Amino acid sequence: MTTPTRTPAGADPADLAGMFERYARDLLRYCTRRVGEQLAEDVVAETFLIAYERRDRYDRARGELLPWLYGIATNLLRRHRRTEIRALRLAARAGPEVEGPLRRTAERVDAERAVARLSAVLAGLPRRQRDVLFLYAVAELEYAEIATALDIPLGSVQSALHRARSKVRAALATEGAAR
Repeated sequence: MTTPTRTPAGADPADLAGMFERYARDLLRYCTRRVGEQLAEDVVAETFLIAYERRDRYDRARGELLPWLYGIATNLLRRHRRTEIRALRLAARAGPEVEGPLRRTAERVDAERAVARLSAVLAGLPRRQRDVLFLYAVAELEYAEIATALDIPLGSVQSALHRARSKVRAALATEGAAR
């Protein structure tokens, strides 16, 4: 007789309340930094709705639920890409007086004077590089979790992150040299 494996509370996609209780805060933080507080709440709610509706598609062999949920959230955020790109371009034009999620992220890495340049660089990154960078830097996922979330090979995560970091570093170095 085999003993059923126990999963932690919230680790079952059929347990919507448990999933929400365990992962909503992480997803909300990630989404808020991507698109702002108001839209983030909608994206997180929709993420859990989709996860519940597609619970039969979740493959327990792939690991934890959180990367799967990040993947769903990232796909939803892609739908809001135009809004994100507009906000990044607006921040690039407006400069350091910008308030909101982009400003808080910039302050967190002590790059207040580089907000305009950084925003322009982020807006110009290819979608995959931007998604990988945000999942790594904002959601603080490991490479393997990012690969799972975006359903791409681990090597693609590593190369996309390397390219994104290189472009951001180059932009910040240019900004620093201009001061």
